[in-house]
Amino acid sequence: MESTLLVSLNDPSFEYDVHALVKAFYPDRNVKVLSGEREENFFAEIEIGEGGARICLEGREHKWQAKEEEKRSVPETRGDFKNGFKAFLYEVLSRETGRKLPWGNLTGIRPTKIAYGMLEQGKNRQEIMDYLEDKHFVSGEKAALSIDIAEREREILSKILCGDKGDSQGYSRDFSLGYSLYVGIPFCPTTCLYCSFTSYPIGGYRKIVDRYVDCLLKELEYVARKYQGKRLDCVYIGGGTPTTLEAEQLDRLLSGIKHFFDFSQVKEFTVEAGRADSITKEKLSVLKEKGVDRISVNPQTMKQETLDRIGRKASVEQVEAAFFLARQMGFDNINMDLILGLPGELAQDVQHTIDRVAELGPDSLTVHSLAVKRASKLNQWIQENGISMLKNTDETMEIAAKGARRLHMEPYYLYRQKNISGNFENVGYARPGKYGLYNILIMEEKQTIIACGAGSISKLVLPDGRIERSSNVKDVTLYIEKIDEMIQRKEAF
Repeated sequence: MESTLLVSLNDPSFEYDVHALVKAFYPDRNVKVLSGEREENFFAEIEIGEGGARICLEGREHKWQAKEEEKRSVPETRGDFKNGFKAFLYEVLSRETGRKLPWGNLTGIRPTKIAYGMLEQGKNRQEIMDYLEDKHFVSGEKAALSIDIAEREREILSKILCGDKGDSQGYSRDFSLGYSLYVGIPFCPTTCLYCSFTSYPIGGYRKIVDRYVDCLLKELEYVARKYQGKRLDCVYIGGGTPTTLEAEQLDRLLSGIKHFFDFSQVKEFTVEAGRADSITKEKLSVLKEKGVDRISVNPQTMKQETLDRIGRKASVEQVEAAFFLARQMGFDNINMDLILGLPGELAQDVQHTIDRVAELGPDSLTVHSLAVKRASKLNQWIQENGISMLKNTDETMEIAAKGARRLHMEPYYLYRQKNISGNFENVGYARPGKYGLYNILIMEEKQTIIACGAGSISKLVLPDGRIERSSNVKDVTLYIEKIDEMIQRKEAF
């Protein structure tokens, strides 16, 4: 990888956006944004003032004068000022590189929130298209995709989230009437090359898993008491890999959840079975018996060489066997996750994966664009092998989209990540009636989600739309030691 691009910035509140846009235009370079530090050989120097900004990029100066409605001295216009600055930076970088980005100057992870919000305001499709293309430089294809998904999300939520009395004549749009529950299991069979989530190889932690489940149940019992009387809409057990728990441990956890919480209005109960090497008939029996109605069996790729390279020990044959076993046991809502841009994979490899997945016939498909996370082993791999080994293109994205259409699936949720391959996105596709409701709720941030377990983050959606977050400690041993502190923190949340 080439040398690091150094960017000088006088206002650290813009650091995230500056880093994200520079990195998007120069994906094969490390980018470091420095605030208040002096270095030689800056790639770019950015000075932001009350009325505009100046960018000196490799010796060439560019200036921007904010419009009156964008001036940041008035608190309520600060968002307009930031959007104006991002547009300015995008245009400078676009001219310098001769490139345009699919998502323009959007740096957040939830681009569909813009389209969703404008639909709620009564804006029509063309008005939203014009806004995304003119104000944010989003391509016509991505703008249309975000509107399609936002329209589908609104339809799904309006049909599923009924009022407290379940009035079939009129659906409640007040998501605050309910909440959703996330339960984190921070263990995996192994840690994948690209992973930066809070997860621990189960082999070295088996002796404390029972204690972890004990503490998790203690936290869940507290949440159930605190939210008694509130409508529980979704339960999602993720990780990590929840099925690294033994069947007895899974049974104890799910039995506790069903005992503590009122499931009478739960509309979706998901468990990420995930890794095929953690799936057994006994564990699937527990999930089925406890009423789990949606699971994931996630191959990421169906190319064995890539699975070996990224550290996923399950074979392609094990993935297929786990999927067929789940079908035989009556699971009729199975999701599969794929990742595009994995090391060494080309378009023909993605086509091979899509063809094999299509033969299995899952009910939903989540297509991820590989994101290079600083905390993952992938960073070291890139240093040794080069970023050119990671290829995600318009062609591979279209191969996946066509595969979803072959399976009669529609795109229903979308999100992006920092340092995502090709400046693309992650898209969830599903057959009608098999949409993941929890996925929509967490992406559009319409509802409070209470999260339990090590490394989990609760999000409280306030009546005025503001969101407050509360994090549990990441380290599983500290979680066990500090469980009472975690519960006290939830008391104040």
